[in-house]
Amino acid sequence: MQAKDVMTTEVVTATPETLVADIAKRLIERRISALPVVDAKGQVVGIVSEGDLMRRPETGAGSHSSWWLDLLSAPEQQAREYIKSHGKSARDVMTRNPVTVDENASLEAIAELLEKHRIKRVPVLRDGKLAGIVSRANLLRGLIGRQRAPVPAVDDRVLRGSVLKAIGESGANATFVDVVVSAGVVDLWGATYTEVERDAIRVAAAGTQGVKGVEFHVGVFPSMARASMWT
Repeated sequence: MQAKDVMTTEVVTATPETLVADIAKRLIERRISALPVVDAKGQVVGIVSEGDLMRRPETGAGSHSSWWLDLLSAPEQQAREYIKSHGKSARDVMTRNPVTVDENASLEAIAELLEKHRIKRVPVLRDGKLAGIVSRANLLRGLIGRQRAPVPAVDDRVLRGSVLKAIGESGANATFVDVVVSAGVVDLWGATYTEVERDAIRVAAAGTQGVKGVEFHVGVFPSMARASMWT
């Protein structure tokens, strides 16, 4: 799945000239936490979030910082903060050069961007212009929907190799675990040293592309048996 498959296309936007009061009203009425700022050409020039509006005189929070922080801050930075907290239009308070993605970006790529930049949503572009927005909720729904999609049939022998590889990458010691694959269903038999390893093996098998089901028959060695194995 790609951004265009999960994005919200009816996006509430603002222009650089939109008043801060109007932006706050739109956020409240539409129950959203941010909106893109779009210029006359349809290009995203910024984004305004609830966080951008919190430290303003109107909220009672103000933007005054400690005197020693003021000493450490460059005049340019202080001026920028003043504009952000006292400006009346979107161009004054918006976060400029926001992170964006192309409509063909994969869900994995979007998830990495959200995590890397610690943001909750990202505007989606088509030919450089705003086409939609993907939020964390959109992303999660897309991932759930993808899991429901039909899984192409995979040869059992090839599938068994993929399962074994996934188990190996899980970090669990699967020396005493047998893997049998029939008609896309994985049968796991044997035992592991710990419950964590047993769960890791189950998760690895179930998450392998092409697996239709998992029959789990893996136990955990008794503590006395584990001790004898290490001596």
